[in-house]
Amino acid sequence: MNSPSGADQSPTGSGASNSAAHWRADIASLVFPIPEHGAICAVHRGAFRTLLGADPTPDGCLGYFARFEDAFRAAAGAKILRKRIPLGTNLHLTSRDIARKLLEADQIERGER
Repeated sequence: MNSPSGADQSPTGSGASNSAAHWRADIASLVFPIPEHGAICAVHRGAFRTLLGADPTPDGCLGYFARFEDAFRAAAGAKILRKRIPLGTNLHLTSRDIARKLLEADQIERGER
C-alpha cells in the first residue's frame, strides 16, 4: 500500500489496521482509514486551523473529526471519485474538501426544517 511510513499501522505501531482516527505527530495530521478504498486519509493540522479559525491541538482536531466524521468520510469519497484515485492509494483532504461537505450537510439540514 502507498503510505507514509507507519500510516497504516495502529498508534501502538503493531502493524494492525487501525479502525479509528488518530493523530500522527510525525506528519502533524489526523489520519483515518478508508476501508472500502483500502487506504488511509490524512488531514493536516493546517486544514484544521482553517476550519476551526484557531491554532488546533491534536485533541481539538480529533474532537472536530468525531463531531463531523460523516462530512470527512463524504469528502474523502468525493475526492476519490473526482480525482479518480486508484484503489489502495492514500490521500489527503484540504480544508476546502471538508468545508464543501459541511456546507452541503448544512444546506440539507436547513432544507428539511
